[in-house]
Formats: sequence, C-alpha cells, structure tokens
Amino acid sequence: MRMSYPLWKQLEELKSATWVDLTHTFDETIPCFSEFERAQVSTLFNVADDGFYVQNWNVVSQYGTHIDAPIHFVEHTRYLHELNLKELALPLVVLDFSQSVKANSDFILTRRHIEQWEADNGPIEQGTFVAFRSDWSKRWPNIEAFENKDDAGALHLPGWGLDALKYLFEERHVKAIGHETFDTDASIDVAKNGDIIGERYVLGQDTFQVELLTNLDQLPSRGAIIYTISPKPKDAPGFPVRAFAIKP
Repeated sequence: MRMSYPLWKQLEELKSATWVDLTHTFDETIPCFSEFERAQVSTLFNVADDGFYVQNWNVVSQYGTHIDAPIHFVEHTRYLHELNLKELALPLVVLDFSQSVKANSDFILTRRHIEQWEADNGPIEQGTFVAFRSDWSKRWPNIEAFENKDDAGALHLPGWGLDALKYLFEERHVKAIGHETFDTDASIDVAKNGDIIGERYVLGQDTFQVELLTNLDQLPSRGAIIYTISPKPKDAPGFPVRAFAIKP
C-alpha cells in the first residue's frame, strides 16, 4: 500500500513553479553602508593540504541582502532569533516604480503613489510583504553607480516616504517590507531629517524588513510568495539572508 504524504505533494507542486533568487552574491568588494567595513575573508584550511576546505568570514550583521530585526533600531524589542518562522514566509506584493526612479534617483514613494497603484491594481492585502521595485539592484555590484554620489559626496538613492509606510502598516496592515537599496528612506530624506525615520518607524512595528533585494523585476505584482532564510545567531540585529520567491 502506497502511503500519501500531502506536504510532499505540495512540495512537488511548488517545485513545478518558478523560483526567483532575490539575493545578491556577496564578497569583499560589494556596495555596503558607508559606516561599515566590507567583509574580510581568509582561508583557514584547504583540501590539497588539509583534506577539507574552511574559510573565516568577518562581516557586519547588515551586509549584502540582509534582514533587519526590530532591535536594529528600537531598544527592548525582538532580536533576529526571536522572529517566528511563519513570519519569514509571506505572500508578496511588488510595487513597480522603476520608471519613476529612472527619471529621478531621489524619488520618494509616497502614500499618494500607493493609492494610485491601488486604483489600478486593487487594495494591498493584509499580512503581505510589500517590496518596492526600483531596479536599483541593476547597478550592483558597481559601488560608484550604486552609491550615486554627487560632486559634494552626497548619496542619491530612492526610498520610502514615511506617509507611505504608515499607510501600509496602519491602514493596510501589511506584515513587512523590502527594497533594493541600503536604507528604507531616500538619501535626501536621511540628509534632511538627520535620521532614518522610515526605517525606525518600520522596525518600531515589531516586524522586520529586507534590504538590498534583487530580481524584483522577475516577479508579478501579486501571486508570489517570499521566503527569507537566515542563520540563527543569538541576540543579533540582523544577518545576511538567502531571500527567494516562488511565483506561479
């Protein structure tokens, strides 16, 4: 008698769908937040001499495509290891504003923009992961292009407006967000406010976000699922992840 295993069947069905890697490969040369040092990598053992291959990686917790836990910006909140596994698998909504960013690298995604998007696509569903597609990831791994500095050394990258984030979390009740850039906020907002207020707001909702996503252009506006997989270091504010999506 052949046994039936429903979850195995569901996995077969999932594997027949399209899987999209949302993660940059990282090394010692990638773009990273200006206050951080880039990774340092060394070989401790190799197969020819030692019979096995082991490296030592020294990286900050927010490096490459990574997850930010609430504690990253808000004291007395959850660390990465305290996030529930079910939080890390979510229905995905992709907001495509890549053409707006192409026309203006200082583009700020506002509530008005989202409401216009919803007028064409319908209301954003509760409990979703909402990703801001800017196509900024296409500049990776060119540091100069990714940082997009002006002659005075100021960065010019797009980002979320605070009103958009409040709308998503307080009225649409989404679960988490993600984007292709270093920060939640646009660079010009960070300079103006002297703080990353959008990111502080998001993590203050006792949830997480994923930064430096890629390949959002391969996803539909709705219908995909995003998975955010990371190691489980104790008391960490975040960590590099292997984020991926499964689309119909």
